[in-house]
Amino acid sequence: MLKLLLLTAGIIAIAIALLALKLLVRGDARGPMTHIGASKAMRERGIHCVESMDAIERHQLKTRKHAREMVEN
Repeated sequence: MLKLLLLTAGIIAIAIALLALKLLVRGDARGPMTHIGASKAMRERGIHCVESMDAIERHQLKTRKHAREMVEN
């Protein structure tokens, strides 16, 4: 049982070390981009993240309000 625990801990330690080495060798020291907006397939389908969609809708709302104020004045 102890051998299995040590073997498992060793495999996990090696995996973590290799991931750290990969990040250091790549040079940008960042992991993979998991943001939806970074996915080419999602962009092609017109799917954006909630934060981006919220920002777009706020901008459109602000523009519409400004246009109404210009028409009323």
